[in-house]
Amino acid sequence: MIVYIHGFASSGLGAKARLVREHFKSEAIAPSLSYVPDLALDSLKQLIEKSAVHEPVHLIGSSLGGFYAIHLAETYDLKAVLVNPSIEPYNTLAPYVGTVTNFYDLTTFEWNRRHVESLRRMKIETATNPARFLLMLQTGDETLDYRVAKERLPGAKMIIEEGGSHAFDGFENHFRTIETFFKDHV
Repeated sequence: MIVYIHGFASSGLGAKARLVREHFKSEAIAPSLSYVPDLALDSLKQLIEKSAVHEPVHLIGSSLGGFYAIHLAETYDLKAVLVNPSIEPYNTLAPYVGTVTNFYDLTTFEWNRRHVESLRRMKIETATNPARFLLMLQTGDETLDYRVAKERLPGAKMIIEEGGSHAFDGFENHFRTIETFFKDHV
């Protein structure tokens, strides 16, 4: 099973989630997660624990979803593809405290300091096996500095493309690489 983990203020119905479901068919799920970090992570843990009994689980995390994917990959010894991941969301999302609009359905929610501190508590200091990660970065990411992820995960397999955006332009062009990465042994 492949679990696609969306980013901050996004949805399991967003563009990348849809592309993952279309390509990987019944192998992929893309849940819409709570904006509350502890609830989102708990939902993902329950999903992994239930599914891992029956089949291998792989993760694809985008932005904040990449942060969650790192935490989950380290916790459950899983492989994860990180798409322009937020490595330090407790810093990059701190300025958004207040009312936030969801990118997918334009609903609003209240993002607060407790949420930011929850993310800080989830931080993984050092990846125990960076080879379990495929890092997909675009230098034109207007939201996150790609160099932070590159420096934090030395030893990860990396795709670094010039230009692009935070959405990772042409994401679907890398599905064969993702499939191969999930099949390779670490």
